[in-house]
Amino acid sequence: MAMAVETLQEKAHIIFDTLVEHYGEPVFQGCDDPVDELIATILSANTNDANSGRAFEQLKARFGDDWDAVRTAPLDAIKEAIRPAGMYNQKAPAIVATLERIKADRGAYDLNHLAQASADEALAYLTSLPGVGHKTASIVILFCFNGAAFPVDTHIQRISQRIGINSRRASAEKIKRTWESLLPPSMFFPLHINLIRHGRRICQALVPRCDQCPLQSICDYYQQSGEWSGQG
Repeated sequence: MAMAVETLQEKAHIIFDTLVEHYGEPVFQGCDDPVDELIATILSANTNDANSGRAFEQLKARFGDDWDAVRTAPLDAIKEAIRPAGMYNQKAPAIVATLERIKADRGAYDLNHLAQASADEALAYLTSLPGVGHKTASIVILFCFNGAAFPVDTHIQRISQRIGINSRRASAEKIKRTWESLLPPSMFFPLHINLIRHGRRICQALVPRCDQCPLQSICDYYQQSGEWSGQG
């Protein structure tokens, strides 16, 4: 049975509360180093977590914790280290150029100054770095600083479209702006984690497990309402 929801903001709060009840509330713990997180996220583009994780481990195994060694290494050596992540011909020079910019701007490989910046300021700086897009920047802001940014991956995009937070054709950046307008920043981290859990376990891409979903009563896809009407 569908639940009567007056506003999109109310729907967003119901989603947050329901997922916390179902999965628990993730606690923000921060990241070890924002530069590590940035490089690891650059490697994660257009590949899965296993491949990007292996590429980052190989980069560290080859060069240690010395980003100066990476920045000054031959590109072929970096490409070989990050090969599991794919697109290494593009990612290797982007990593080097990003490290060069950070070193030039800060005198060290350090992004901790962004902890004191607003989310907009941090986003503007990070996206000015070579090879750093909106999603990568948002991940660093949220996962390292618990900042007011809501990165949208494929799971979050799919769930947001199915449940009716956004249209079926909404871009990831549009969905990001919508969530950020509906909820306070304190909810961004736990919601992000729980939506990904939900996408992996229940609201899967090809065959969603709607019979197990705690969000049935407010989901356009399950109710076959809104843009999903008649789609089955």
